[in-house]
Amino acid sequence: MNATPAGSDIQSLFTRRDWTNSPLGTAQTWPQSLRTALDIVLHSPMPMSLLWGPQLIHFYNDAFTRLTGDKHPQAFGQPTHSAWPELKDVSGPIYHNVLQGRTHTCRDQHWRVPFAGRLCDVWLDLTYSPVRDEDGAVAGILVTAIETGERRRLALEFERRSEASLKAQQESEERLQLALAAADTLGTWDWDISEDRFIADEHFAALHGVDPSLSRQLPISAYLEGVHPEDRAMVTRSIKHCITHGTEYAEEYRLLQSDGELRWVFVRGRCYKDRHGRPKRFLGAALDLTERKRTEQALRQSQTELQLIINAMPILISYVDREERFRLNNSAYLDWYGLTPQELYGKTIREVLGDSAYTARAEQIAEALAGKPCSFTAQSDHRDGRSRHALINYLPRHGADGTVNGFYIFVIDETERKKTEEALRNLNETLEERVIARTQQLAEANHRLQNEMVERERAEEALRHAQKMEAVGQLTGGIAHDFNNMLTGILGSLDLMQRYIASGRTAEIGRFTEAAVSSANRAAALTHRLLAFSRRQSLDRKPLDPNDLVHSLEDLLSRTTGDHIVLRLQLADELWPVSTDASQLENALLNLVINARDAMPEGGELTIETANIYLDGNDLNALEPVTPGDYVMIAVSDNGSGMSPSVLAKAFDPFFTTKPIGQGTGLGLSMIYGFAQQSGGLLSLDSVPDQGTRVQLYLPRLYVASVQQTAAPVAQNAPAAIAGETVLLVEDEPAVRMLVLDLLDALGYTTLQAQDAKAALTLLESSQRIDLLVTDVGLPGMNGRQLAEIARQHRPDLKVLFMTGYAQKAAERQGFLEQGMDMVAKPFTLDLLANKIRTMINHGA
Repeated sequence: MNATPAGSDIQSLFTRRDWTNSPLGTAQTWPQSLRTALDIVLHSPMPMSLLWGPQLIHFYNDAFTRLTGDKHPQAFGQPTHSAWPELKDVSGPIYHNVLQGRTHTCRDQHWRVPFAGRLCDVWLDLTYSPVRDEDGAVAGILVTAIETGERRRLALEFERRSEASLKAQQESEERLQLALAAADTLGTWDWDISEDRFIADEHFAALHGVDPSLSRQLPISAYLEGVHPEDRAMVTRSIKHCITHGTEYAEEYRLLQSDGELRWVFVRGRCYKDRHGRPKRFLGAALDLTERKRTEQALRQSQTELQLIINAMPILISYVDREERFRLNNSAYLDWYGLTPQELYGKTIREVLGDSAYTARAEQIAEALAGKPCSFTAQSDHRDGRSRHALINYLPRHGADGTVNGFYIFVIDETERKKTEEALRNLNETLEERVIARTQQLAEANHRLQNEMVERERAEEALRHAQKMEAVGQLTGGIAHDFNNMLTGILGSLDLMQRYIASGRTAEIGRFTEAAVSSANRAAALTHRLLAFSRRQSLDRKPLDPNDLVHSLEDLLSRTTGDHIVLRLQLADELWPVSTDASQLENALLNLVINARDAMPEGGELTIETANIYLDGNDLNALEPVTPGDYVMIAVSDNGSGMSPSVLAKAFDPFFTTKPIGQGTGLGLSMIYGFAQQSGGLLSLDSVPDQGTRVQLYLPRLYVASVQQTAAPVAQNAPAAIAGETVLLVEDEPAVRMLVLDLLDALGYTTLQAQDAKAALTLLESSQRIDLLVTDVGLPGMNGRQLAEIARQHRPDLKVLFMTGYAQKAAERQGFLEQGMDMVAKPFTLDLLANKIRTMINHGA
């Protein structure tokens, strides 16, 4: 909130007041919406007041103090019904309507205000407007007051005066207009109906496109020209109706400015007649509503966009208030319960779910309303009559004062996942028997195929099905074989290390640690291949020149192919740069070269080619639709055995391989295909039996001037901490927490630890020095990303390093991380983690 006007009584009163024990709490915790509204009130030259919160705490400005009489200063900052109990019966219904989002106006409202111990009569024009908080809910009421006692007196005097005193009355009212015009937010006018002379202040004239120097000479038609053409007829009718029937004139309409800008005004006025009942003068004022209208439009747009976003989500999303009534929901409820968002609004949870389902959730609902997040599974009836498995999350919603005012509901339909898990469980339990049975069926089908041509189609279908099951068995066997070997190396090495340590032979354990680390790295590499196949690997995209990368691999590729194969490079000049993960591209090229080598056991010629290519969508037969544009092509060709049409059709199928069991998982081409898709490119394959194979990888062109050649990373020892540097570690897995804490202690960091977000928040909200937050993403309850969001509310510059073993988070790092954040994927080496921690503390992400 900006400072109140210098030297004002309210400033002194506001500063002296201790707000700690008030319903709103200390002023530093007030929401921005309250601060903004209060800033407007305190700086307004007009009498204005603000009623805020459930207790309607009463704030007002210096101009309003003359309307409070002896109530000031005791009424300032108090609940309005406590300060003004005598007005509760009149004002209570008005406040109720405004808190529902409706504006209310009162003309010539009669107040009896105590001044010096006696009641004095005051007449006011009052406007009550809703004020919304950051969530769009009505949190307060803005009251604008215009004293009309003088106007009322003049109107009564006008009726009593003769025609001779009309001129003096006009001069008095003109002075009143000048006083009202002193407020920039108001524009005033006085229309002499008999002479059709429209007198307006500069603000009103400027709003209606009239030269202020002519504002006392023109007819009313000149001002109507500034009204938007679509509103002009309405304004004219309203003025005529007011003159004819003597009613109050109150309208909102648009003004079309000379530069094309639209402005909104709210006008109020009244026609005064002479003693013979003839219309004489029409006086009034206009309030510029443009900024309020823009704010309302922005709020509606924001609400519309929010509804569009949640409607696009495939899960049920809603918000219920403390009365358990739905106040926000998405369209997924229509599919599940047959209720549109409009039909669901205002209904209770019990009305929607029914008594039985409500009773089953009553305990979790009570916990959510008490401020505790809940996650549970339940059976829920779908409107199609089937029971669905649902994963339900309740997330409490806190108001500005910290109290729980409801909770959010997130419901995920897990029916299909449950069925899939059950089917997979059954498959795993009977896998060996099924493979044997299908293999026998395949043999019988092949035998029948030779003797019964009439059953050819059925036999081929059985063969294809059996091959798929064989591929699953092959993948399972290959991965199990590799992982068992790796686990044997790790467990055996650790066992021997324990034995040697127990016997005091610590000097001999080095070779076992190397063996364990080597086996663990091989296991990590295998998981990375699986992630590449599933397109869930984390790509560290950087600009690079593909030609430079191929040249850097030339020696490795030559050793890989052997002397019996001739390696040729045909690299294009001035090749376009690309943006991708260099290590993943290297792995893809190495896989393709190894496949080509295996296809030429007797020797041959292997060619690696690069070129700049434009694809218009019809250039090649790719697996996915081609987005037209510029691409860089990297091709690997051989003149080996090639592929038959049947093998070529399955080349990109997951787990398909022509190699013997134990020599391949069938993930090679699938991995390269997944890498191409993640990079925004595509993959094309051509092969002819006995003539060779050509694989073409297309990556989108990067539009930059040049690419800096990246220097190879230099291995470094784990850097030590600088005295006093403090790291907070949040990890729910005890083994991982122990290892990282041990590393941090060894490096000299001051360490703090927590096993969940709740314990971490206690440390983050304290005054304890924390240079870096290291947190696992998948924490129980509040996850690591949510913890970082809350932590940065208390420590805006806090640096955050995420640890994750979840492939999806690693793949989405571009949208997951913000400034000052980084991520390391599990498994990781302790040296990598130590260097990452040092780098972040020194420079951030």
